[in-house]
Order: sequence, then structure tokens, then C-alpha cells
Amino acid sequence: MIKLQNIYHMLAYAFGVLNEAGYLSIAEEEFEYIYDLLASILAKGIAIQIKRGLGKEYKIHSESLSSSIGKIDISSSLKQQTILKKQLVCDFDVYTENSYMNQILKTTAMLLIRSTEVNARQKKELKKVMLYFTNVDEIIPNKIKWSSIKYQRNNSTYKMLINICYLIINGLLLTETNGSRKLARYLDDQRIHNLYQRFVFEYYRKHFPEYKVTAAQIDWDVDDNITDFLPAMKTDITIEHKGKILIIDTKYYSHTMQTNSLYNSCTIHSGNLYQIFTYVKNLDTTNSGNVSGILLYAKTDEEITPDNDYMMSGNCISVKTLDLNTDFSNIKKQLNFLVEKVFNIT
Repeated sequence: MIKLQNIYHMLAYAFGVLNEAGYLSIAEEEFEYIYDLLASILAKGIAIQIKRGLGKEYKIHSESLSSSIGKIDISSSLKQQTILKKQLVCDFDVYTENSYMNQILKTTAMLLIRSTEVNARQKKELKKVMLYFTNVDEIIPNKIKWSSIKYQRNNSTYKMLINICYLIINGLLLTETNGSRKLARYLDDQRIHNLYQRFVFEYYRKHFPEYKVTAAQIDWDVDDNITDFLPAMKTDITIEHKGKILIIDTKYYSHTMQTNSLYNSCTIHSGNLYQIFTYVKNLDTTNSGNVSGILLYAKTDEEITPDNDYMMSGNCISVKTLDLNTDFSNIKKQLNFLVEKVFNIT
């Protein structure tokens, strides 16, 4: 389990803007379910965006007019017989707040407002900001084309808000029942894993600015330069500093260990261990021993929590667990310790 306050902190690092003054009070609030936390973030985020100004875009608008502007639509004019009224159907650009991003914000906010599960306090805050969206249309949630959304300098402040909307609609929205949509109380494992990975990456980027932190791609150390059909090796997190390299592979499973009922034994997931070993050995082509790897599991309720270091062919491969159900200050200590140990920070 993950404390909901820690979900807030993970989102803050992953999206980079939740530490603004307008959001800080959320970290102190108590939330029972994830949708109340996300609703609170969304309400405050939209309020901040309203103060900055809602984004607008040019959209084509069609209207029957007595004096033409824009492009005359002859076909529509004939079909609608507007000429009899001495009018023509014209298509022209209108600069409007009825943009695709604002439509996503309104759709998500209204979904939360109409839900019987969301706390009344969060609904009230969302209703306040929705007063500024009267000219914005709602759209069908499951038909939103997330991949088509492009960010530029003039709409970059929407990025966090759209990510929150994505989590609510794709991570919490369950099947429609009797005309109403139910919300899940928790994010599914895949989306928590994605958030967990991004959080750890952004944490190290922020707190270790003198280190090079990337999601590096590793080349296969082949003898004949033939790499046809070999899969790409892209790390979750690669940290480089003063000739040393640490590769971290984050894992979020409901069960950290794999079990063998026949032999009544528990072991580390074999595929995970093979993966991190392969990353390390293909990067350390000179066998210097300066490349290390960590499998970083999110702690579960299981009795066994791996905390092991192995020397494998001259390289240190570690299997660690990160407790996400403790105070956030302890999470920071755990993450700092992993790097301090590898890079001999005192």
C-alpha cells in the first residue's frame, strides 16, 4: 500500500509543478481515496490556470450571415436555403476557450462532480472553477485522443492538469452502470508502476543535479557488430558521476518475490535479475567494475523484503525495496542512501 500523501509527493516530482504555493496545502490534507486527492489537485490546478488565463485556440465556426466573412460555404447555403433569407453560410475562424485541452478539463471535472463517490468538499471546489467553462463543450471520456495532444510554450502549464485527467479517466474510470460511471478507489498496478518509475527518476534529477541522470539506452556488446532482431535495452534510470555508473530498474508488483510451491521456496523474479545483470554487463564492456545495478521494488505486505547485494562477475548487483507507506522524509532517506552508498558519498 502507498500512503495517499506520498502519492501526492510522487505526482509532485513526476509532473514538476505541484510544489507551487497553490498546491502545498494538499500535502497536509487527509484523503481516504485516490479520486478525492486527484479531484483536489485538479480543482486547485484549474483555479491557478484560470488566474493565468484559460488557453484559447482558433476553431472554424459556421454561421448564416447577411454579410459574408471568411469562406462562403455554397453547398451548405443551398441545402439550408439561406439565400431566401438573403444570407450565406460562412466558415470563419473564432478565437475561443473551447479548446481541446479545456474540453478535457471540463469533461474530467464534470465526471468527478457527477460521481456519487467523490467527497462533497472536492465537488464544491470543482463547481466553482467550472463557472468559467460555460462556453466549453464536454466530450466523450473514452474517446479522448491523448497521443494527439502537443505541448508548446504557450500551453505548457496544462501538462500537469492533462496528466491528472489522464490518471482519472484511464486509471480510475470503471465501466458505466445504469447511466453512471463508477470510480476505482485505487490506481491499477501498471499506472502506479509508471508513476513510481517517473517519480524515482525525477527525484534523482532534482536532488543530485551534479550527477548525470538519464533513461539511457545501452548497446549490445556484440563481437561481430550484428544486432539484427536484438531488443532495445533502455534503462529506467542511469546515474553517472566521476566515472561510476548506477543503473536502477524500478519494479512495482503486488508480489515482490516469486514462489515455487513444489520446493516451498521464494526467490527474486528471475526475469528481473537477468535483465539488470544484462544491462550492467553490456554497459561495463571493459569489466572495470564501475557499473552497478539495483532492482528497486516497491515494498509490499509480504514478510520477505529483499535487501541484498551480490557481486556478479566483478559488478555489484543489488535488490532493494522502497517503503512507500512511510513518512515521505523516510522515503527520501532511502533513496539518498542508495546513491550515497554506490558513489561513496559521506
